[in-house]
Formats: sequence, structure tokens, C-alpha cells
Amino acid sequence: MKRIVSVLLILFLLLGCTVETVSSAVDFACDTVVTIRAYTDQRTVDDAMRLIRDYERVLSKTVQGSDVWNLNHANGEPVTVDPETAQLLQLCQEIGERSEGAFDVTIAPLSALWDFTAEQPSLPDAKRLSEAATAVDWRNISIDGNTVTLRNGAQIDLGGIAKGYIADRVAAFLKDRGVRCACINMGGNVVVFGGKPDGSAWTIGIRDPQGTAEQSEEILSLKDGAVVTSGNYERFFELDGVRYHHILDPKTGMPVDNGVASVTIEADCSALADALSTACFVLGPEASKSIVTHYDVRAIFLMTDDTRVELP
Repeated sequence: MKRIVSVLLILFLLLGCTVETVSSAVDFACDTVVTIRAYTDQRTVDDAMRLIRDYERVLSKTVQGSDVWNLNHANGEPVTVDPETAQLLQLCQEIGERSEGAFDVTIAPLSALWDFTAEQPSLPDAKRLSEAATAVDWRNISIDGNTVTLRNGAQIDLGGIAKGYIADRVAAFLKDRGVRCACINMGGNVVVFGGKPDGSAWTIGIRDPQGTAEQSEEILSLKDGAVVTSGNYERFFELDGVRYHHILDPKTGMPVDNGVASVTIEADCSALADALSTACFVLGPEASKSIVTHYDVRAIFLMTDDTRVELP
């Protein structure tokens, strides 16, 4: 009997466990709630969560000593950054060019003038917005290997792409650990792979912009890939009956007002989907056709008049 049990155990290990164990972790990182759900041991999931913290210390603009903090405080002097930071900034430049500046990580001087969490919110001074806008231009980032220089008073904010990039890296980490299926959710930046052990797809809800966080406009089914949504309901305040949200037009510094309530991008790469959700929000459906086609992604626009536009 012992011999039979030993043989069965060996076969079980060789063929793979048919009964998967799910482990999960929830934390607050990168200024959002992060959830990791993976069919693996708890230690691997905890290591993945620590990896997110490591990336936050490199890419956050508010963490002193991070690559972004160092660049923004270098007064135009060259800064040696982590190779991954340089690679990410190159992607930012590419999308900045392709979107004609609709996505621009040098938007930091403008976003710094807005406070969407103030108890008594107010609009930034129009003159200060106009002055800050002159420093916003993705072409002011110079990259030479791992050396980055910000010219003409530029400062960067990777808030529109960092969470997507980190989610991609976490997924790669889990796959390297032998994890076959997982779901990483970084505050609306969702990456899934492998489907579920029973063969079914992961389900991802697109929030109803007019409803609560628990109300979904529609449900997407996905086994592998990324889904990222940018919406006017994420951070905002209302003043004199007008909603002012955090997705700013890089050219003016004012919240985008083009009839778009949210944009959801489905793509293979979460960093790309993250940046494109912002770019397409700024551009609107018609002007987004070219960039959506170029990157071969799916875009779902939910409009303020309750209509829906899907590209391509």
C-alpha cells in the first residue's frame, strides 16, 4: 500500500496538480489598491507584492531618491537611471509622438497645480496654468543609454503608465516562478494570464461611469492580456455644478471636456494599454482611430451622453 501511494504521489507531481490552490494578497501601493490572485503558494504572491513596492521606489515621483524624483530635482543635469526606467521613458516618447502629445509624461508641472482631494477645492490660477504648459513637451526628454536629461524646465510624472508597466513586470515574475494562471489588479489596471484552472476565462467589469464602483456597464472575458480603464470618475471634484477630473489636456492643463466619460483599452501589454487609455481619452473616438489601429488594440469609449463607441 505504501508503495502504491508513493507511485501515485510521484505521478501526481510529474503530471501536475489537478487541484489548484489559490493565494491572494491585497495592499495599498502606487497610490491605489492592489490585488494579486494567483494559483500558487502564498509566498510567491507575497514576493510579487514586494516587487511592486520595489518598482514604486524607482518610478514614483513622490519617493525621494527614486529615478523620477532625481530627474525632477536635477535642474536639467543628466541623471543615470535604472535601465528599466530608461526603457519605459522610451516607450513614453514613442506614444507621445504617435498620439501627437495627447499622452505626455512631462505633464507634471500642470498636474502639480491641481488638488483633487482638497476639502475646499478650487481652480488653479489661469496664468500659472498657461506658464506651466510651456514646459510640457515629451520632446524635452533626452535619453542616451541609461542617462536621461530633462530640458527646458520639463518634469515628468509616470502616473499614466507606471501601474500598467509594473503589472506587466509582476505577471512576468509570476510566470518565471512557474505560475500558470493569475490576475493582477492595480486600481483598474488588470493583467490576467492562463485563464482559470477549469479552462474558463477571467471576467473583468467595465465600470458604469454614472454608477458606483460596484456597478459594471459590461463584462469582458479574457484568458490572457491586459485591460485598463481611464475614467472621469476616478479623481474629481465638483465646483458650481461642474465636474473637474484628473485627466488633463497637456496643451491647456484643464480637464478634458470632449464628451468622453471613460476609455477602456484591451491589449497584450498593460503599459501600452495604460498609456493609450489616457491618450484616447484626450483624443476622443474619432481622433483615436489611427493610434488604435497602429497598436492593434481594442478601445471601448463610454460617453457622457450614455452612448458607446468601440474601435476598431
